[in-house]
Order: sequence, then C-alpha cells, then structure tokens
Amino acid sequence: MTETKQGTATLTVDGKTIELPVLGGSVGPAVIDVRKLYAQTGHFTFDPGFTSTAACESDITYIDGDAGQLLYRGYSIDELAEKSHFLEVCYLLLYGELPDEAQMKEFEGHVTNHTMLHEQMTNFYRGFRRDAHPMAIMVGVVGALAAFYHDSTDINDEMQREIASIRMVAKMPTIAAWAYKYSIGQPFVYPRNDLDYAANFMHMCFSVPCEEYKVDPIMARAMDRIMTLHADHEQNASTSTVRLAGSSDANPFACIAAGIACLWGPAHGGANEACLNMLREIGTPDRIPEYIARAKDKNDPFRLMGFGHRVYKNYDPRAKVMQETAREVLELVGVENSPILQVAQELERIALEDPYFVERKLYPNVDFYSGIVLNAMGFPTSMFTAIFAMSRTVGWIGQWKEMISDPNQRIGRPRQLYTGANERAYVDVAKR
Repeated sequence: MTETKQGTATLTVDGKTIELPVLGGSVGPAVIDVRKLYAQTGHFTFDPGFTSTAACESDITYIDGDAGQLLYRGYSIDELAEKSHFLEVCYLLLYGELPDEAQMKEFEGHVTNHTMLHEQMTNFYRGFRRDAHPMAIMVGVVGALAAFYHDSTDINDEMQREIASIRMVAKMPTIAAWAYKYSIGQPFVYPRNDLDYAANFMHMCFSVPCEEYKVDPIMARAMDRIMTLHADHEQNASTSTVRLAGSSDANPFACIAAGIACLWGPAHGGANEACLNMLREIGTPDRIPEYIARAKDKNDPFRLMGFGHRVYKNYDPRAKVMQETAREVLELVGVENSPILQVAQELERIALEDPYFVERKLYPNVDFYSGIVLNAMGFPTSMFTAIFAMSRTVGWIGQWKEMISDPNQRIGRPRQLYTGANERAYVDVAKR
C-alpha cells in the first residue's frame, strides 16, 4: 500500500491557518490528511456515518459508484463472475494475485481439508431453540470457534493467522448449512470432499440421509456467482466493524462474528430478505400499479426494496451478472406457478422502462436479483443473510489480514461532538 502526496489544503480556524496534506491513491478521490488536525487546532472533524472519511488504506477492493464499477484487486467483477469461480476469487482477495494451476490446487486442498467442524460443536447447535434465526446461530457459532480452535488465535503469529483464515473460509458453508438444517429439524449433513465449494454447500443444505441428492449444475453455478458477487465490497458497515474489532487485537473468530452481527441489520445484509418480503406483500402482478403509485407518492412511507444503491449512482455492476443468473435459474424452475417470481419480473420491466425510475437511477440492485434466485433455489428468507455472511467471510478476512499488517494501524477510537450537560454537582437523594 503506497500513498502519494498531491499537495496541501489550507484550513483557517479561529484566525489560525494550517496546511493539511492531500494524499492520493492509485485511483479514486484524493483525501485530506487530518491526523494532526486536533493537535494543530484543537478541533475534530464531524462526519456521522463516516461517509466522507477514509479510515484506512486498502488495496483490495475499489468501487466507482458513478461509473457503476467494482474491482477486486483490479479485476472487474463482471469478468470474474463470468470466467472465474469463488475459490479462485478467494485466493485473489487473500493473496493479491490470481493463482496459477499449482497454487489453485494447493489452496483448494487446504480449504477442502478444513470443511468439517469439531464434533463437539453439534452440542453447541443443540443449545439453540429450534426457531432461532440462522444469523443468531452463526454469530454464536463463529464466535465460539475460538474456544474450539485456540491454536489459531494468536494474531502475532503469521502461521496462526493463515490457518485461521483458511479455517473460516472452509468452515463457514458448514456452519451456515447446519444452522439451516437445525432450524428445520433435519439431521446435519457432513461436507463432501468430492464436491466443489458451492455444490458442497447446497448438498449440505438440501440432501437427506434417506435418499440420494444431486446438485443441479445450474444451481451450483448460480450459488457460486452469488458468493463471488458478495465476496467483498470495500469499507461497508460490516467490514468496518471487523476492522474496528480487529484494531483491539481481538482474535480473528471474534472479529468475523462481529462482522456477521453487523451484517444482520436489515439496512445492510438483510436487504434481499426485505426485498422478497415486499414481493410477497404485493402478492400478484395485478397489484403492481398500486404499489408503483405508492412508491412515487412522496407522502407515502412505502419504498420499493431492491432498487437503487447508496454507493452506486449507476447500474449496480453485480446486478447485471445476477440478472443473467436469475434468468437461468427461473428458466430451470419455471415461474408460471410462482406469483412472487411473476411480480419480480414485472417490477424489473417497469423499473428499467418507467421514466420515474430511470431518471432517478432506481435500477434493480444485486439484492433484488439475489433474493429472487435464492427463493427459486428453495432457501427460506431467513437464510438469505446467512448466505451473504458465508460469502462475505473471505472479504472480511482479507481486510482483517491487511489491517493487521498495516504499520499505520491504531486502535479505533472515533471522537464525538458532545451535546450533553456540563459538569454538575451531585445532590443527595433526600434533597432532590
């Protein structure tokens, strides 16, 4: 990671003028370095949500929201989703370069050999109520990994960091699949080394001991794309949570558990679940005009979920890939018997043609399509965010490893604009 000084910014506060360095990266907006602002002026910056603040340097993922561009280590998400596969993308995010054949084979072997969970963890699952949300289970189980694999919790040991990274990438599909199986009262299905990453996950979710289950290659490919598209997304809320937790030198399993907890929020990872719930509320295609009218009414609190994006002011590049994948999956399962999928197709058509949506760039985003695909695959909405967490784990790990090795890293300690009471004298309870 290298930064270049591009000049200075002049700031005048209370009659005092200071010069602040302007730093540039390889691509994207330059930043004003305010690290010495408080020491020089006695002032902090105020930026709720940190939407105008760069909290770290990173060379992993780049987003250009205006252009609708997403790059993993410089590679376009479109090209990776079309030509690559999830484990190759994992290698890229973790190590910075695409692997050669020997490196890919070795990496796949390491991941495959770590997919099983410690057998005692089955007892941990049984401590949850049957109706527990899969995300609640995942937060608990991932946090508990530190109790079962304490030989890879020393963040100062490079080898232990590497082992922990591989373990989490390998075990997360098993953890997610078992959360699903537990919630529906079916027996746990163990991972199989003869299946690829995506197919193995689907086999653990949908197979049962009493009969053979074969993973459809179209479904497996769709799952692989979902994983690839969600693998990383720069400094979003959950990634920033992982980095903040990691800045205290917390063990890697605790950091990823913190990221999962943040992802659980409906404003973040739960968006595709909210989108499908909206489709269910609409119910049938004939009710779409009513909801379109409500979406256009600024006095109506109803909002169409799955359209537009906080970062992308153009078409979400991940949505383009998922749109094609949705077509393939819906063709396989058929939509004629699914009102929800019919509603989704009609909403998509309207959003791409109606001037109201086009002018405001309210295009279908990745959450819109991924929710449709996961529903068509047979996953309940409660599993949507769990699958998101499984996919995003490698990005969190890559960001965590980068943070650990950053010489400029300090423990996270945001400041505040205090608006409470000034110092007050304590009054005895009898005199109040």
